[in-house]
Amino acid sequence: MRVFRAANAAALVLLCAVMLYPFITVLAQSFSSAGAIKAGQVNVWPVGFNVDTYTAVMSNGMFWRNYGNTVLYTVVGTAIAMTLTTTYAYVLSKRHLKGRNALIGIAVFTMFFNGGIVPNYVLISSLGMKNTMWAIVLPNAISVFNLLVMKSFFENLPKDLEEAAQIDGLGWYGIFARIVLPLSKAVIATMVLFYSVQYWNDWFAAFLYLDKSELFPVTLFLRNLIAGASTSASEGAAAAGTTTALVSTNIQAVTMILTVIPILCIYPFVQRYFVSGVMLGSIKG
Repeated sequence: MRVFRAANAAALVLLCAVMLYPFITVLAQSFSSAGAIKAGQVNVWPVGFNVDTYTAVMSNGMFWRNYGNTVLYTVVGTAIAMTLTTTYAYVLSKRHLKGRNALIGIAVFTMFFNGGIVPNYVLISSLGMKNTMWAIVLPNAISVFNLLVMKSFFENLPKDLEEAAQIDGLGWYGIFARIVLPLSKAVIATMVLFYSVQYWNDWFAAFLYLDKSELFPVTLFLRNLIAGASTSASEGAAAAGTTTALVSTNIQAVTMILTVIPILCIYPFVQRYFVSGVMLGSIKG
């Protein structure tokens, strides 16, 4: 048993090290000098420590505008997605509902088949949502995986509570808001995390449907930096009095670190709900 525990602990430590190594390397590069990065001297510790790139990026107005767009898209998108997912899942959890199997089938069908990029682009454009926030938050408002997990969770809630609430005069909306949702904090927190990460990391929808740089999310800003298609950060560096050569080498690392910070800050507060929420939503009977 001791040998197994030691081997298990060693394997987990090695796995954690492998997973953390890329992030630590990017963090070290963000604080390193351009020369050290070009020479391949940066590994897990900064070489030629400097914060000039952070100053340059944080003085770039377009970066913060895109950052604000990402926060807005994430908050609005998660709120819409949670509203639709919870209500749809609660309806599907009622076995006596007529047409329930058809509704479940429609949802599951979308997991395997979709219209494709071109039809979706035509649809979004014809609905007048191109170059608007709604092109980002509405098309992926319901994740079928999240929907099925939440449906399973609702099915496992005690039926006696709902029956008692009905006897006390509560309608279905009252039962859902005052009984079901308060008992579902674990799975709701888990789904909020899933949707938040989805919207925060999404750049492809913005790449397709947004043409104006002032509407871009910060992930698309980062994508353009990595692709070499954006010079706005270099312009910000020049405005801040920093040489472009110095900034252009490690600006991607700085932008990645600034982009991932909110998720790292939020995750510890919902992590304790994560495993219990998924497990409770996956257990039948």
